[in-house]
Amino acid sequence: MPGGRLTRQERQQIALGLADDLSYAEIARRLDRPTSTVTREVLRNGGPTGYRAETAHRATERRAHRSRQAAPRDARPAPQAHGRDAAAVAEFEEALTGVLIASGLTRMTARVLTCMFTTDEGSVTAADLVRRLEVSPASVSKAITFLEGQGLVRRERDEGGRRERYVADNDVWYQSTIASARANDQLAETARQGVVVLGASTPAAARLENIARFLDFMSETIVRAAEQARDVLHTGPVTGSATPSDDGGSDAAPSDAGPGGRAG
Repeated sequence: MPGGRLTRQERQQIALGLADDLSYAEIARRLDRPTSTVTREVLRNGGPTGYRAETAHRATERRAHRSRQAAPRDARPAPQAHGRDAAAVAEFEEALTGVLIASGLTRMTARVLTCMFTTDEGSVTAADLVRRLEVSPASVSKAITFLEGQGLVRRERDEGGRRERYVADNDVWYQSTIASARANDQLAETARQGVVVLGASTPAAARLENIARFLDFMSETIVRAAEQARDVLHTGPVTGSATPSDDGGSDAAPSDAGPGGRAG
């Protein structure tokens, strides 16, 4: 399996594969590259609908040139806690940032959120983010304000009350999910106002009513699922496939619910 940076020809093959609606895995197989390499390449260069081979190639060359200019000759990756591979961590962070960008976040908010998700302490200060991301305090403040409005980050004071810390802990996912459901409720209510304005017997009103009913159902389902799954956010990782019982058997329920994931 080849390593190193993608070539111009490989990027052209990626663009052709996207045009043919091939999956990232299929494109990667044809290039003899890891799927993560293709996924990261596409997401950081316009996404599946905006990817252009020449544009992506030039952007990569510019990034590499800036990196060579900025880094001292004897630069070494910062040491990682827990014996982590610094290169692997950097690659994962770039991949996660790309996925978050594809979900609708700007690059800066995605970088901030990735930084918070990969911090062992569970919280960071503005100074931490400025130093780690090498950006201005104003950029960090703008990103945090947006993420806080989306329910993805909360603020708290440290024990001395002198510094403000930003937290993206487990419960933030629950709160953000509930906030998303509430946004659906508001949209459904507004759609029903349109039913009255446009006239209940008109095609446009029927469309809006169907949208409202769909959002009602989704909101109720999301809230119910979030309440049922909330404990998962506070449960330690499972180290085995089953928990032995006192009689030497297993307490695991039979797997009759069907597969839980997609085929690779």
